[in-house]
Amino acid sequence: MLFKNQYYYFVSGLPDFSFDSTKLPFTVDRFREMLFDAIKPEDRKLLSRYFLRYDNDNLFHYLKKSGAAWRPAGNFTREELEELVNRVKADEPMEHPLAPDYFAAAVKAWLNDEGTNGARTLEDLISSFYMDYGLEARNSLIARWFELNLNIGNILSAIYARKYGIDIQKVVVGNNPLAVTIRENPNARDFGIGQELDWFETIVRISEESDIYERERKLDKFRWDWLEEETALDYFNIEYLFAYLCKLEILERWVSLNAEEGERIFRELIQELKSGIGMPDDI
Repeated sequence: MLFKNQYYYFVSGLPDFSFDSTKLPFTVDRFREMLFDAIKPEDRKLLSRYFLRYDNDNLFHYLKKSGAAWRPAGNFTREELEELVNRVKADEPMEHPLAPDYFAAAVKAWLNDEGTNGARTLEDLISSFYMDYGLEARNSLIARWFELNLNIGNILSAIYARKYGIDIQKVVVGNNPLAVTIRENPNARDFGIGQELDWFETIVRISEESDIYERERKLDKFRWDWLEEETALDYFNIEYLFAYLCKLEILERWVSLNAEEGERIFRELIQELKSGIGMPDDI
């Protein structure tokens, strides 16, 4: 389904950036504020699916009482999430326009200690629910983006499970046709999907990269190129803005990693200087 809303003025004012850019035009959080102020309510609700993965983390850590830091990029505040959980506990409807049905399913599974329906942990169960939910998006680009990432994750999980002698059935998540095929063909060289995906061998080659940093960067470049190709004819619509959001998040990740790496190297150099010339420790 292609949305008819067009955002000429907003898109025209957005700065360009590339995969190799070293600076962010603005943070993902700031862009989200700008974006949600500019787009129609139906498009805001559509894009809220994308941010549910932060809510997934918050839900998991809330249920497990892990004490992990709250991720504010999600759709729900801590108080709202607590209210949703309490409603499920009381067997009441969640009654929130952005609350997905799988939240209730995950909470009930946790309450009943039912195991994880084939997933290893509650976290995997929530992730599996989320991916299936994303595939149902009423926008073909967003649904295909969810499926792309589900497929990449499952292919890599299957490859590494085989390498380290782990049961492939336990690491593949979601229930789309490719996930089912992988589960049914754990011993096949290509898991039965080599003919279905023209980029299967590309992911296999990337998986063989021994440098974790380079491997992750190649995966993100693959995702970036996919977005570019899929939105080549989109200019002012929600598809263009969704791709812009995804690419901005990829860039933010690498700019942040590069900054952290630079800080680490800087601190090591300072420590070497301290050791060599007796600089005070508070420098």
